[in-house]
Amino acid sequence: MSDRGPCAGSQPGAVSARTMTRLTGFARPSFAVLPALLVTACTTLATSPGWVGGNLSVEAPVRIAAQEAKEDRERRIVASQPTQIGAKHILVMHAESMAKPESVTRTREEARKRAQDVLLKIRGGAPFEEMVKEYTDEPGGAERAGDLGVFDRGTMVKPFADAAFALKVGEVSEVVETKYGFHVIKRTE
Repeated sequence: MSDRGPCAGSQPGAVSARTMTRLTGFARPSFAVLPALLVTACTTLATSPGWVGGNLSVEAPVRIAAQEAKEDRERRIVASQPTQIGAKHILVMHAESMAKPESVTRTREEARKRAQDVLLKIRGGAPFEEMVKEYTDEPGGAERAGDLGVFDRGTMVKPFADAAFALKVGEVSEVVETKYGFHVIKRTE
């Protein structure tokens, strides 16, 4: 790129194809429709103090490309997973949890520690169902042994669904935080 900024060519205000794409979003825009707009935009970019250092031409496309790559990775992950799974969970709630029983008064950090403690016990060989009875705060959860049945991805909140659908059958998740509290999830189907 020349020291005149994004404008290329021998005349001030000339626009390169690369800059045209950046400014308009089109690889081959109609030159008959947009020349005045682009010459003005290019001249403004090349002469404005904000252009110094070239950050304007680099940051936005990089951010857009990174976001598109992230979305593409998420789409590929979701496409490779089943449409429905079965799972059980232990829910450790705290005073700020959504839909918590009035009896739950622990802090968020106390709830996180309790969830991490139960996860360590499960990883140490403790039966999941027994840990549900001892640790879950979910109303009715102990009676169901934490069983959520079979569900599709859209049924659960995103952090829960992302963690549950990433598990293999029989696998136990790390501690997962949602607006309801901290979950330890075991995939059953």
